[in-house]
Amino acid sequence: MTKIVKKILLDSRLTAGQRRRLEKLSERPDEEIDTSDIPELTEKFWQNAVRNPFYRPVKQQLTLRLDADIIAWLRRQGKGYQTRANALLRRAMVQDLNPKQKDFRDQTRRGRTRRAKIGYARQAS
Repeated sequence: MTKIVKKILLDSRLTAGQRRRLEKLSERPDEEIDTSDIPELTEKFWQNAVRNPFYRPVKQQLTLRLDADIIAWLRRQGKGYQTRANALLRRAMVQDLNPKQKDFRDQTRRGRTRRAKIGYARQAS
């Protein structure tokens, strides 16, 4: 049987010399750090990037009131409706945080708002 040993940084104590060296390094300005041996990361590098498969965000229990038709729609798709609701909210959050997606959505939203106002004006007359 193999024993797995997990060692974390706090398990090892720093010597006084190591602490002094770290403090000295932390005082140096960023411009003095030589990064010539590190390749520049381009957009091409990030195109194939994937989220860490072991990443599990912390879940928080709360009460959320949703319209009955939304809950019915989620439940109709089968088991795991809360997970699907979470995925839908996460997708909306990521789109909101992504500036390229946000610009496109703002343009389409402006167009929809203008069309909605025109439609409302037609109904009112």
